[in-house]
Amino acid sequence: MLRHSFTLLCFVLLSGCVTGDYVVLLESPDGTTGAVLVEDAKGRTRLDRSHQGLAIGSRGLGSGPFEVSELRISRDFSATLAAQPALPQRFQLYFGIGTAELTEESKRAFEQVVEAIRLRGPSAVSVIGHTDTLSGPVWNEQLGLIRARAVAQMLRSRAIEVIDLSVASHGERNLLIETPDGVSEPRNRRVEVSVR
Repeated sequence: MLRHSFTLLCFVLLSGCVTGDYVVLLESPDGTTGAVLVEDAKGRTRLDRSHQGLAIGSRGLGSGPFEVSELRISRDFSATLAAQPALPQRFQLYFGIGTAELTEESKRAFEQVVEAIRLRGPSAVSVIGHTDTLSGPVWNEQLGLIRARAVAQMLRSRAIEVIDLSVASHGERNLLIETPDGVSEPRNRRVEVSVR
């Protein structure tokens, strides 16, 4: 998942950060860099370090990668960097066994979800309920949905702007911690909230 987010960021930067003669690879917000392959009629070049640039256009790829200073990035790409959409934020809220009641810690974490939506402004929010494998797939699908709906209702009760609020259940599919059937696992009893 992280690599997909980073790759998308790279493509946005590559398509938008061209000042007429080069592209530059930036690190993602979590500090990772990843890699991109830049190709033209003259060949391919791999960029795999933060602040690594490559000439494009009439100069082509023949000149090879070079280091780009923070000052030059700021000067050449400030408008593009300012125009980037905010990356999605993800939160996990946990529940007690067989209930739709948040744990005490998750009640506090819910406030972080609300604050993230307030700071971002009108947001698209997805709420996906999950369970452990304790009660069987049919009930767990229903329980996951009950949990997701409970969190969605908590969000609706707050004075926040949500453009789209989707609610779904994965039940015991997509376990965070793989377990056999019939196992109580607190980390699987969760709702994942994504704010975009």
